Amino acid sequence: MLPLSWVRGLLARRKGRLVATAAGVAVAVALLASIGAFLSGTSAAMTERAISRVPLDWQVEGQTGADPAQLLRGVKSFPPVTTALPVGYAAAAGYSAVSHGAATSAGPGFVLGIPSAYRAVYPDEITQLIGAEHGVLIAQQLAANLGVGLGDAVTIQRAGLPSVRVRVDGVIDMPAADALFQTVGAPPGARQPPPPDNVLFLPLERWHALFDPLAAVRPDLVRTQIHANIDHAGLPRDPTSAYVRVGGLGRNLETQLQGTGLVGNNLADALSKARSDSLYARIVFLFLGLPGAILAGLVTASVAGAGADRRRREQALLRTRGATARDLLRLALSETMLVALVGGALGLVGAFAIGKLAFGSNGFGATTRDSIVWSVGAILAGVLVSAAAIALPAWRDARSLTVSAARRVVGRARSPLWARLWIDVLALAGSAFVFWRTGSNGYKLVLAVEGTPQVSVDYYSFLAPILLWIGIGLLSWRLADLFLRRGGGLLRRLVSPLSGSLARTVAATMTRQRRQLAGALTLVALTVAFAASTAAFNATYKQQAEVDARLSKGADVVVTESPGVRVGPAAAARFAGIPGVKVVEPLQHRFAYIGADLQDLYGVNPATIVGNGRLQDSFFRGGTAKELFARLAAKPDAILVSQEAATDYQLRPGDRVNLRIQDGRTKKSIPVPFTYAGVALEFPSAPSDSFFVANASYVAKATGSNAVGTFLIQTGDTPPDQVARRVAAQVGTSALVSDITSKRRKIAGSITSVELAGLTRVELGFALVLAAAATGLLLWLGLAERRRTFAIAQALGASQRQLGSFIWSETAYVTLGGLILGAAGAAALAVMLVKVLTGVFDPPPTGLAVPWGYLIGVAAVALAAVAAAGAAAIRSVRRPAVSVLRDL
Repeated sequence: MLPLSWVRGLLARRKGRLVATAAGVAVAVALLASIGAFLSGTSAAMTERAISRVPLDWQVEGQTGADPAQLLRGVKSFPPVTTALPVGYAAAAGYSAVSHGAATSAGPGFVLGIPSAYRAVYPDEITQLIGAEHGVLIAQQLAANLGVGLGDAVTIQRAGLPSVRVRVDGVIDMPAADALFQTVGAPPGARQPPPPDNVLFLPLERWHALFDPLAAVRPDLVRTQIHANIDHAGLPRDPTSAYVRVGGLGRNLETQLQGTGLVGNNLADALSKARSDSLYARIVFLFLGLPGAILAGLVTASVAGAGADRRRREQALLRTRGATARDLLRLALSETMLVALVGGALGLVGAFAIGKLAFGSNGFGATTRDSIVWSVGAILAGVLVSAAAIALPAWRDARSLTVSAARRVVGRARSPLWARLWIDVLALAGSAFVFWRTGSNGYKLVLAVEGTPQVSVDYYSFLAPILLWIGIGLLSWRLADLFLRRGGGLLRRLVSPLSGSLARTVAATMTRQRRQLAGALTLVALTVAFAASTAAFNATYKQQAEVDARLSKGADVVVTESPGVRVGPAAAARFAGIPGVKVVEPLQHRFAYIGADLQDLYGVNPATIVGNGRLQDSFFRGGTAKELFARLAAKPDAILVSQEAATDYQLRPGDRVNLRIQDGRTKKSIPVPFTYAGVALEFPSAPSDSFFVANASYVAKATGSNAVGTFLIQTGDTPPDQVARRVAAQVGTSALVSDITSKRRKIAGSITSVELAGLTRVELGFALVLAAAATGLLLWLGLAERRRTFAIAQALGASQRQLGSFIWSETAYVTLGGLILGAAGAAALAVMLVKVLTGVFDPPPTGLAVPWGYLIGVAAVALAAVAAAGAAAIRSVRRPAVSVLRDL
């Protein structure tokens, strides 16, 4: 009965303290359970996103002697397969054409035969640029090499057989060319050859008519693949489990085909990449979510600890009335369970609502088991927080303090053991060392090896942010305590504007209360560091997601001219007058051979491309973006190469680079000398590993053609899709117009901006709550616990203004000190988070994005909470001293 009476008394007399402590537990539970909901929604979304980005699940290639018709029947009869169509591959010895009166030729390539339903079943395999969607379709690179367009005749050379002529009906691009021309059956992780440069598509019936005779004499040059999709409904929601399942199905089909076919498993390859992204999502939780949950626990412990002195006096009173240490522990446990159950229930309800709104998740895990684990785990975390905040201090005091010691208000404080051992300095030094080591070794935080289901994590890298968190908190406490102990003169000058003639007394009081003030300041600093570093990480992620979209698309709106059409840079003027167009940047797009490799060549205007193309310094190596393009302007034959080319060809600054580029007059490849000037790691619309960037005027002079392949259009504040419609209305069918809005949706990574933005919205929302609690609530509770001191001072004649000087001086010290130290810690944490989690960013950022709006909001919330706490404390001291002392 004693515990029930004690609980009833707490509800009647200490309701505010109980509510505040339960609220802290609810925040910790809600944050942990919300992260469970995030992981649930993210894992499922990653799997779905990885699957949706695969244009073709399986490519089953027939082996030597296999009957194509029997192979097709075997694939179709496999239960998971939903669609299957045959595709013919034939090697062409070369191509030739006559364009604008000049004869042109191109090297070997492939001619593919596809059924009439192919583009409807696999729409993302082929992108239409211009012309008809069926018939003879020529790849963009081959059209550029031959200088042909719609209606032109192309001659296909067949090894050992007469050449045949076809007429071009449409021009297309192959966004998944790497997979389409993969070496089926290659060992996992083996380097695949680059896709062919010269490709034609024919209707399957016509392909058979032209290349069945070639198969009879040269069967090594002709092969058949069955392109198939499988049922996705039964796949697991987790990327790793789905990867194992899809890989097993592919191997099972190979056994069913009895050696007549090998499976090129594009779906398994996509899920393999998603595995590392899935693990990155969990790591993002550890770096962004777990500190918030720990901080919520610290705030809860501080809320409960604000009444520690009063609890000791209450224990002393109970012990004088016969209560034993066991009785005191039972009372503390009853309070602990009340707070834990109420806070845990509120936290789970809040987490469910947050998960539903932010992540679209109906549970706290990808499976029922995960939901139970996360729910129980969050509740247990709430119990542990309550026990650490209430039961543990009460048990320690009951065992170690005598009645007289428990009633003592003033005592001699000794520095904590960690402070005497300088653990804070050691933690910061260790963090800096680990950060330096991981940054200098070119490490990968997550490693997913192709062909194996295991995904490994470099846990050593976790030490850097963990030690930095510890160091920031402990150092903040040390500095706050040291300033109050040793900075008496400066402290008096700082509080004098608020306390006037009582500055010395106020400073002395703050020095005596330095433990409580240092603890409150540390929590404010940690809260600010948590909120600001999370916000900076989120803003940087959004920034780089936008950069990634711009790199892939090239600009807000892109106009791609048809192959064979010669449009000069002066044509940019026709786009400049369209409403919403801010700037137009002409971009030459050619193809050039370096050795035997065909790569993209981009001719640019060095004076305008940096600004109009929104290029970042992180895109380049060997100088900043402005420096490198200044070299192209000063030395016209200078060229920037991709990192792959610089490594493969062992290039050094100043080396001569000889490229073979098609002459605009003769359509023949001619040698053009360049001088190596630097490395372009990324470039708008360029492939990721094989391209050159050169001076457009030099390329035009060397090749006799200033034809522009692409116009990059920036729209400023006008929505790109609106401008794209206006541009498309002007160019009609003569060019392809695309915009970045649709590209953002297509290129979103597995750790998508939707899921990560949802997590950071939740994190930032909790950060605001914690900022208010750490500033306003803790100050209010701390001041409320000292009502006895204020009442005695008021009884001795202190005015309300004089008492207010104590309150506002302490409030200003905790708030401003916490904001300053927290901002410094946030800057270091944000830099470290971005560096350690660099795998999340593509491309890596040049610098942090600072979300000033959110940071100002955090500061405003903190100051508002402080003002409310100070005002509440002022109101409490207005009560008559006799009534306050009677209540105490």
